[in-house]
Amino acid sequence: MSVLKFDKTSLGNLEYSLKREMLATDRTGGYMSTTIVCCNTRKYHGLMVCPIDNSDKSYVMLSSLDETVIQHEQAFNLALHKFPGNYEPKGHKYIVDFQYTPTPTITYRVGGVVLKKELLWVHSRAQLLVRYTLVDCHSETTLRLRPFLAFRDKHALSKANMDADGHSYPINGGVRCRLYDSFPWLNMQIDKAGVEFIAAPDWYYDFEYEEELARGYEAHEDLLTPGYFETKLAKGESIIFSCGFDEMTKLQDIDDTFDAEIARRTKKVDFMSIMQHSARQFIIKRDGKTEVIAGYPWFGRWGRDTFIALPGITLSRGDVQSCIDTLDTITSEMQDGLFPNMGSAYNSVDAPLWFFHVLQQLEKHTSKAEIWERYGQKMKDVLNAYKRGVGDLIRVHDNGLVWAQHPQYAMTWMDAVVDGKPVTGREGYQVEINAMWYNAMCYTLELARKFKDKEFCAEWKDAPAVTKESFIKTFWSDEQGYLADYANLQETSWFIRPNQIIACALPYRMLDSDQMMGVINIVKQHLLTPKGLRTLSPRNPIYVGRYEGNQHDRDSAYHQGTVWVWPLEHYVAACFEMFGKSFVPKAQEILAGFEEDLTTYGIGSIAEIYDADPPHTPRGAVSQAWSVGAILRIAEMISIYKRKRS
Repeated sequence: MSVLKFDKTSLGNLEYSLKREMLATDRTGGYMSTTIVCCNTRKYHGLMVCPIDNSDKSYVMLSSLDETVIQHEQAFNLALHKFPGNYEPKGHKYIVDFQYTPTPTITYRVGGVVLKKELLWVHSRAQLLVRYTLVDCHSETTLRLRPFLAFRDKHALSKANMDADGHSYPINGGVRCRLYDSFPWLNMQIDKAGVEFIAAPDWYYDFEYEEELARGYEAHEDLLTPGYFETKLAKGESIIFSCGFDEMTKLQDIDDTFDAEIARRTKKVDFMSIMQHSARQFIIKRDGKTEVIAGYPWFGRWGRDTFIALPGITLSRGDVQSCIDTLDTITSEMQDGLFPNMGSAYNSVDAPLWFFHVLQQLEKHTSKAEIWERYGQKMKDVLNAYKRGVGDLIRVHDNGLVWAQHPQYAMTWMDAVVDGKPVTGREGYQVEINAMWYNAMCYTLELARKFKDKEFCAEWKDAPAVTKESFIKTFWSDEQGYLADYANLQETSWFIRPNQIIACALPYRMLDSDQMMGVINIVKQHLLTPKGLRTLSPRNPIYVGRYEGNQHDRDSAYHQGTVWVWPLEHYVAACFEMFGKSFVPKAQEILAGFEEDLTTYGIGSIAEIYDADPPHTPRGAVSQAWSVGAILRIAEMISIYKRKRS
């Protein structure tokens, strides 16, 4: 039985429905996203959001599509929009059902009229299909469809202007529009012959996006409608609206495409099938490259997120090829031992070290020989770059520890910057960076020894022992009973943060069992929540329990308490290392705690972050790659340990 259940009686309650957002992607960088009542609450929402060129930018093309049912010369607008001070129209009051699988489907009832709307975002090309079926009626019924166009970067907002071209030009079954010359044509068609399009270009002003207001951003937009389609519908009849860059030269092609797409949709019937479906949405194949979108709706590709998420969203599903393709894409862009993090910025000290962790997971699905042949030189390149130093940013000191600092940016995953200064800079020796550095050296040496790379082995054979000795001396305290978060010439930070759990979860570890137990216990006591690990102990005076407000407030809270899902994978891995099969019930309990999330924020996915204080409200991106990846990795570990003998 599907876990994607929605309270039908609450669909008309905006407190319920506007907090639930749906997402569909085309696997090439485009997506459809809005709330379950099709009221956009973010500037990132839209029925057609996609790239228009080879850049990483995406654009909101079709913002929304309003439906109006007309009977006996009375019009009932089924749409829902927020304007300053009011909602108009209020079509949510007609919604009687919402289903997410196999494709988002909304059912409206207006008196004796029952209209079903199925939204389908086509895979591998930018095309939206919306099928309307008149399930029931008792008199002549007309359906009017009015598109609202934005033609703007998804991070921006559209304003009424004289440069926009509101004209529409006839094509088979519809019209094509292009508001600005720098954009491709947008083709809007109906699969039914003889449907009339009434050209009536007009600006609608001040659409208000509540989530942008809450986040402290500009939140008002003007949208242009070129006119509307209108057609009579008979009981039981269906029509399909198509919107895309490619014109469907034959109207029958619209029907055939819809049938083919709906037939290949996977059945999202239980927690794991839903998670696997969500994972596939992050993997983007375009222009010969395979990349990972860090999160929807506003993130692009991030190097760090790619490596952290990759084992879960690919290997845990058995998709080895996508993992390899993604690695081949990102390693081709490696410069001076670093990988691009956000866009073309090479400012992440941890992304190259997470690369080794991915390879260790990939080896379980391939072989040591394939890893060494394909990535051995890249592995050595990273180690050598860190050893000689990467500018003034990264360097391995004589004590064998990695030192990282930047005057403006935080180089670890705790990277929020407020007023030009990192919130959690952590300059110096960071605990997880050096744990991963040790793991990277040991793994590379393991393969180098096996495949007789004598030169490398001779140069690096003593390095891990030096690092281990310095690591314990620098980070461990018998008095504290856990690992320091970072250390530099001025201080050693004993703030209780989740970074130390990484040192207990990697294949090559420097801690003994008593030390691992100390770390696990402190993390469990201070940081563990049902939704992930807090980024700071609640007992710390600078702890922030809620992630809300404007960007300054949110960035100040981002890593000062806010719960993240992805470190939970490494907490579970550490516990399995310590407790073995006996930890399976607890891991299952952790996993089960996320089932409710599938219908409360980003439908069918897991959020980026959660409030640190109960009830741990989901925040940030509605669907995050490394959150979903962590869930799939935990499920994989449970499966592995269940098969092991006690």
